[in-house]
Amino acid sequence: MANPWLTIIGIGEDGLAGLSEASRKALAEAETVFGGERHLALADVGSRGRPWPVPFDANVVLSCRDRPTVVLASGDPFWHGAGASLAEKLDGEEWIAHPAPSTFSLVAARLGWRLEAVTCIGLHAAPFERLVPHLARGARIICLVRDGKAASDLAKWLTERGWGASAFWTLAALGGPRETVRQYCAMDFADDLAGNLVAVAVEARGAQGIPCSSGLPDDLFVHDGQITKRLVRALALSALAPRGGERLWDVGAGSGSISVEWALCGGAATAIEVREDRVANIRSNAAAFGLAHRIAVVTGAAPEALTALDPPDAVFVGGGFDNAMFDAIWPRLPMGARLVAHSVTLETEALLGELHQRHGGELMRVEIAQAAPLGRYRSWEAARPVVQWSAVR
Repeated sequence: MANPWLTIIGIGEDGLAGLSEASRKALAEAETVFGGERHLALADVGSRGRPWPVPFDANVVLSCRDRPTVVLASGDPFWHGAGASLAEKLDGEEWIAHPAPSTFSLVAARLGWRLEAVTCIGLHAAPFERLVPHLARGARIICLVRDGKAASDLAKWLTERGWGASAFWTLAALGGPRETVRQYCAMDFADDLAGNLVAVAVEARGAQGIPCSSGLPDDLFVHDGQITKRLVRALALSALAPRGGERLWDVGAGSGSISVEWALCGGAATAIEVREDRVANIRSNAAAFGLAHRIAVVTGAAPEALTALDPPDAVFVGGGFDNAMFDAIWPRLPMGARLVAHSVTLETEALLGELHQRHGGELMRVEIAQAAPLGRYRSWEAARPVVQWSAVR
């Protein structure tokens, strides 16, 4: 890093006054300065400034390689900024960064919140449903939003979902002479704020939010009856053992409920389903939980639809498991990957018994009965027994 050609600078609303000596020196020596129109005006770089193309394209910066160049970004360039997009295209000695306080840090400082206990999320280019996994009573959330209208839309979205009593702050132009911080109740907020420098802070009050445990209620999902029921789903997820960053193949996904709960644990899922109407249900459920970015949907029949997929960390087969399916999946699994298969038919149960004998793992038969009315009384209503085989490659 003795002589990097690219300097990535975080700049705030206080402009040049808030920059370090190293940042101002890099700006003074740069032949070209990239940034948004607002950034370039704050830095007063004149004719050397080049506004970002829309959509953003890091390659325009690479065209200046080996010439002194500066990139300006809001606050911390590596938190919802351009920093990582550039760094991943460069060698370490080519660039240096001088970050400023992020919008999240400034919001926490204005509200007196412990930043480590706050959910920080960018909604300027993402659906509001990304908030769904994080909404719980008392939760504190800081959101970056696109503009003032988006802040109003977010307040309406929260209200429609039972969170209208939430405390709702709008914070604009933080750190500069035009800074504003205003508090509302989400259900009472109806302003269309001017400008596009808007962050929103929420202290959630109202509904309960979704549980953190496996086995979410079935009625949270859109389905046509083809769904791994809540209690059986909890057993499946326990055997699948989801971990953050891992990939699941959900074969014959039906409603996608297994994929959704896997993704809620921080992983990514590929849901494979042959029926178009069920594919639509999977997409709807992924969107409703704010997980469309973590759940890919493949329309097709297994095992043929599996051939083009990258190897998974875990596989769930809720129905239709046979020898051809096993032969297509088992050799593809890396060491340590998990396979979980369910059966409600005698034929598949016999196959799972054979595979358990050959490959080990755990084989169990689960019978569940729930109390239901029987005339003037109650009795046990039994569901079909489910056989589960789980094994680690």
